Amino acid sequence: MRHFFYFLLPVLSSPFSLIFDDSSHNLMMTLKTTLLHIASSGLALTGVLAAPVKFITLDPGHFHAALVQKSMVTGVDAEVHVYAPAGPDLDRHLAMIEGFNTRKEQPTHWKMKVHASADYLAEMLRDRPGNVVVISGNNAKKSKYILACIKAGLNVLSDKPMAITPEDFGLIEEAFRVAGEKRLVLLDIMTERHEVTTILQKELSRFPGIFGELDKGTPDNPAVTKESVHHFSKLVNGVPLQRPPWFFDPAQQGEAIVDVTTHLVDLVQWECFPEQVIKADEVRVLSARSWKSPITLEEFKKTTRLDVWPEYLKPLVDSADVLQTPANGEFTYTLRGVHVKVSVKWNFEAPVGAGDTHDSLLRGSKASLHIRQGAEQGYKPVLYVEPLGQADDAWCTALTASIASLNERWPGIAVKERGGRWEVLIPEKFKVGHEPHFAQVSELFLGYLQGQPVPAWEVPNTLTKYRTLMAAWRLSR
Repeated sequence: MRHFFYFLLPVLSSPFSLIFDDSSHNLMMTLKTTLLHIASSGLALTGVLAAPVKFITLDPGHFHAALVQKSMVTGVDAEVHVYAPAGPDLDRHLAMIEGFNTRKEQPTHWKMKVHASADYLAEMLRDRPGNVVVISGNNAKKSKYILACIKAGLNVLSDKPMAITPEDFGLIEEAFRVAGEKRLVLLDIMTERHEVTTILQKELSRFPGIFGELDKGTPDNPAVTKESVHHFSKLVNGVPLQRPPWFFDPAQQGEAIVDVTTHLVDLVQWECFPEQVIKADEVRVLSARSWKSPITLEEFKKTTRLDVWPEYLKPLVDSADVLQTPANGEFTYTLRGVHVKVSVKWNFEAPVGAGDTHDSLLRGSKASLHIRQGAEQGYKPVLYVEPLGQADDAWCTALTASIASLNERWPGIAVKERGGRWEVLIPEKFKVGHEPHFAQVSELFLGYLQGQPVPAWEVPNTLTKYRTLMAAWRLSR
């Protein structure tokens, strides 16, 4: 099929297209653009893997690498090879997998084969004991790892961010190009697309009877806002998380404006213009800034188990012996004329009973769709439909009809009016939480490996997402 696309592209570029009128010409240009994206994006149009899926984990410095294995994944071999330098990052990863294997409820049965050496990358590329590489760790190394694996003919499931500098992004562009040539799957782990409140926010925005049309907004009053608040000290899998010390170094972890914002920019594209290819020239970054989070040595010790500052962090330590790490960031931009603001804030730890939080607003001409996760919501994400002005009978009827329609896919959801806004009531079975989303992404990835087509918009929109982040990174400086 891909050969057919490459055959057809010259026809669409030929003088033959000049005989069409303007509307036909626009259709041909749209078709040409779509085919170009398909031909260059490495889509799994037919089966990619004939052999069973075998994971290789490369240099797992971030706990997300372990969360890919929090549950057994149908179709994935239980034996997983890990290649990494010996040290605390590897030890923490293996301890987390062991915790999954030995828990009382639904234990996993992963068989870990560890290859610890200074030359771990070269050894992995030589041995190639699997066909999918899972990458989640030091972000300064990630783009190089991805490109090396793709060039070696290995599929890659990568944690965000794939790139933290414009130079890194150049390697990612090359990796996607090579993946297309080799018919490999390279996927960014976008877990937040699987959060039920976000899915329903997206779905409800597609009902013009209740939402209307997406507002354009202004730089001072964006039509779309997404704010994420994270914490250095937190629980993962029910136990206190030990962070690697490099996590506090912007040169290794990346600044917030290119890290967590990866999810936020992805969701803006995915929700506002679903199933559409978004080009780089449809985005314009207007403003960007970053600011620092203070971390005392005692706090640093609590989350890293280290009682001294590493040498690479000392330039960020002030005269009061407090680490000032540029962990916060925000920027405003337009996407197809719609004004958007994304913000990420890092505190040391959450209030009692709270955790990481997400606030998301889509403003339409008839109503806003707002996910709130504050104290009023018990720090759990809750989706509200907030009509502009007084809700009339026609609007209420449209809301009832839209919820009835969504019950076909999400049985049991309902709405309840609370003080002039309607809370979307979601059955608990759909509220799986952040950690299980990694298994959902893995299952999606496996589908692509086994022949399910990668959506035509996935790769081009991933590249546009990272171009947006790099533009914000430059402007923030």
